[in-house]
This record gives sequence, structure tokens and C-alpha cells, in this order.
Amino acid sequence: MSDLVMLNENGTASLSDSAEKFLAELKKDAKALVEELLEKTELKERQILVIGCSTSEIIGNTIGKASVPEVADTLLDGIMSALEGKGIYLAAQCCEHLNRAIIVERECAEKYGLDPVSVRPMPKAGGSFATAVYDRMTDPVAVETIKGHAGLDIGGTLIGMHLRHVAVPIRLSASKLGFANVICAYTRPKYIGGPRAVYK
Repeated sequence: MSDLVMLNENGTASLSDSAEKFLAELKKDAKALVEELLEKTELKERQILVIGCSTSEIIGNTIGKASVPEVADTLLDGIMSALEGKGIYLAAQCCEHLNRAIIVERECAEKYGLDPVSVRPMPKAGGSFATAVYDRMTDPVAVETIKGHAGLDIGGTLIGMHLRHVAVPIRLSASKLGFANVICAYTRPKYIGGPRAVYK
């Protein structure tokens, strides 16, 4: 286990007293990372940013083994600060226990014709990040699938199933948040028509 966390008697993880500086850095780094992602992907208002996150990986543990709500809340503070006023829809991917369902605002689900399903994420069934997003949204719903315009994968959560075709990886100036690897992508329309086709 990372020295940032303590394992409680009930098997849940909580942050140690030494984690305050780590959380401050995490919030700042998350904001900077998302701002750079938005700049490079040129996401527009009412487009979808899919984020999958393992708080276990952020604190240096194995995905799914040490979910920490405080880390999710801090990370979300940074992300929401970067998204503020942009009108971009955040779509948070749940963990495998909810079949990687997606949490979005009802407005987003209705705009894109997505059918809500009856589930509410929790730290041990959905993940701490999806739970934090659900708790913070105005009118959250879960949907089984979505086609995002860009994505941010924090800790190897495999968000590709929720991105539009064609996904194009992009490199940002930072490749980690905390201890977690970060992979980003944007999507573009497919090229069709062969050698005679004209593209913009």
C-alpha cells in the first residue's frame, strides 16, 4: 500500500495525515491537464468529454484495490475548474462492476438520445470518481454507453469503448496524475471515398 493511504477495518481506504500536499498538487495538476486537453482537442460547447479514473492508481495502488473518495473529490475540483463556463458535457465512466456505465447530466442524455438506466454509483460499485461526479451534478443519470468527442483515461480504465470513431491519441505535457498514467484522445470523422474523395 502507498503511504498516502491507510486501510480501515472495514476494508476501505482513507488518506493519511501526510496527504494534504499531495491533494493540493493533484488539484492543480488536474486543472492544468484538462485545460491543455481542451486547447489541443478544440472541444466545443455541448460536446462530450469522457473521463475514466482510478483513484487507486492515482495514489500508487492497483486499480480497484484502494478507492479513495477524497482523491476523487479533489480531482473533480480541478477538472470542474477547467471546464467552468465552457458548456462541455462531462461523462464519467464507472468501473467494471457497473459494466463501465457512464454518468452524465440528464440534459446531455436527452440531447444525444441516450436511455438512462437505474443505477447509482458508489465507491465500491462504480468507483469513487463516478460517485463524486454523480453527487456533484445537478440532475445526473447513468447510461450504458456514449460516444464522446474526446477522452481522458487516468490509471488505465479503458475508456475507448465510449469514444466516437476515429479516436486519435494525443500527448500532453504531463503523462501522470499522481502515480497514475494518463492517456488522452480526441476523435475525428472517418475518411471515406478513396483516392478521388476531397476532404476539408
